[in-house]
Amino acid sequence: MSFTSALLAEAKVSWQGWALLMFVVTLALGRAFPNRAHRRLPASVWLFIVQLVLLVVTALLAALGHRAVEETRLAQQVTLAMAWVGLSGALLFGVILPRTRFPVSRILQDLVVGAAAVAVIAAVLHNHGVALSGLFATSAVVTAVIGFSLQDTLGNTIGGLALQTDGSVRVGDWIKVGDVVGKVTEIRWRYTAIETRNWETVLLPNSSLMKGPVTVLGRRHGQPEQWRRWVWFNVDFRYPPPEVIAAVEQALRAQPIDNVAAEPAPNCILMDLHESYGRYAVRYWLKDLATDDPTDSAVRTRVMFALRRAEIPLSIPAHALFVTQESEERKESKSASDRRRRLDALRHVELFAPLEDDELERLADALHPAPFTRGEVLTRQGAEAHWLYLLINGDAAVRVAKDGIDTEVARLGPGSFFGEMSLMTGEPRSATVVAQCDIECFRLDAAAFRDLLERRPQLAEPIARLLAERRANLAAVTEGLDAEARRRRMESDSSMLFKKMKAFFKL
Repeated sequence: MSFTSALLAEAKVSWQGWALLMFVVTLALGRAFPNRAHRRLPASVWLFIVQLVLLVVTALLAALGHRAVEETRLAQQVTLAMAWVGLSGALLFGVILPRTRFPVSRILQDLVVGAAAVAVIAAVLHNHGVALSGLFATSAVVTAVIGFSLQDTLGNTIGGLALQTDGSVRVGDWIKVGDVVGKVTEIRWRYTAIETRNWETVLLPNSSLMKGPVTVLGRRHGQPEQWRRWVWFNVDFRYPPPEVIAAVEQALRAQPIDNVAAEPAPNCILMDLHESYGRYAVRYWLKDLATDDPTDSAVRTRVMFALRRAEIPLSIPAHALFVTQESEERKESKSASDRRRRLDALRHVELFAPLEDDELERLADALHPAPFTRGEVLTRQGAEAHWLYLLINGDAAVRVAKDGIDTEVARLGPGSFFGEMSLMTGEPRSATVVAQCDIECFRLDAAAFRDLLERRPQLAEPIARLLAERRANLAAVTEGLDAEARRRRMESDSSMLFKKMKAFFKL
C-alpha cells in the first residue's frame, strides 16, 4: 500500500474532514468574538496538531506494514477525541453560551468537559477492543487511595464546586473572612482569589469558606449593592445636639457626594456622652465598595466645613493644656486685622457704595464666616434665603436650570458677591452656586441690613437704583438691548425693586 492511500484511509477512518471543519469553525468564531475566547482553545489547537502528526505517522507505519500501527492509531484517535472535546467546550462555553447570557461557573465547565473527555476516550478504547472492566476496577482502588491521602485537596475541590453551584459567594462580591477584606476575582478548584484594597491577592482555601463565617459586604435581598459606613466626630457639650445634627445633615444632603447613596439618606446621630463632649456619628451608604477611605474623607471634610459655618468647633480633649498665654495686645491685633479684612470685602461690593464708614463697620461686625468645600452648594435655584455672600478665596460656578437642563452660565472668583436680590427683596434664588474648590466666604444676613435701613431708610432708593442698573446691564448683554431700552428697563426695575425692598424690610 502506498503512503498516500494509507493516509487517505486513515483520514477517512478518523473523520478528519469533519474534524478539520470543526477546527476551522471554532477558530473563526474565537477570532470573531475575541472577548469571549475560551481558555481551552489553545490547548485544543495543539492537540489537533499533534493528532495530525500522529495521523501521518500511522499512515507511514501502515504503508510499511509495521506492527506498531495499531498502537499509534489508538494514540492518534485518543488525541483527536480530546481535541474534539476541547474544541466543543471552547465553542459552547466561549462563544455560544456567553451570547445567550447563560452563565456557567468555571468549575461546572471543567466537570462537563472532563466527563465528556472520559466518555469519549472510553468509547475510543472500547472500539479498539480494550477491556474497560479491569481498568475501572483498578481505577476504583486507586481513587480510594487518593481520596484518603488527599482529603484536604478534595475538601477544597468540593467546596469550590459548592460555592459556584449555590451562588452564596460570587465573583465580584466584596467579602470579609477573618481579617481579610477584599473583592472575589476568581473561584478555582482549590482556592478563592480575593483582591484587597492594599493591592494584594489573598488565596483562601475553599474549605475555609465552607467551614467558617463569611460576610458578604453590601448585599441585601432586593436592594442595590451598598454598604453602611460610620464617620465619627466629637463636639463640646456647650452646643445643643439638635443644632449639631441639623447643620451636619443639611450639608450632607444639600449636594450629592461621589459614591454616597441618596437612599437611604446620610444621617447624623448622637451616639454617646463622655466627660466633656458628645460623641456623634455620620452614617452613610457607600455605593462603590472599593473607595471606602476616600469617601470617608470626603464626608469628614463636608462635616468639618458644615460645623465651621455653624460656628460649632470640634471638641478639645478635657485634659488638653494651653501653655501659650495670649496677651491682650495680640488679641486686639488679631481682631483689628480680621475687621479690616471684613471692611475691605464690603468696600469691594458696589452695592454698599452709598454707605458711610460707620455703617460699613456695623455691617462688618455682622458678617459671618461661611467656608465651603469642593462640590457643596452655596445657594440653590428657587430656594428662599435672605443673605448675601462675599467670596474671599476660591472660585464657584453659577448654574441655571431651565427645561430640565442644568447649564453653567458664569464663574465667580475672589472679590465677587452674589445673593443680593434675596438679601434686598426676599426673592427666591435665581441660580445655583456650587463651590469648585475649598472656598472662603462671608455671609451677611438680612437682619443686619434691616437694622441699617431702619436707621437710614433713605438708603433704600440708591441701593434699588444700583440693583436695577446691574440687572439692566446684564439684560443688555443677554437680550441685546440698545441704550434707550436699557434706560427704560433700569427705570422700571428701579421703581419695582424699591417697592419690594420697602415691603420686605417694612420701611
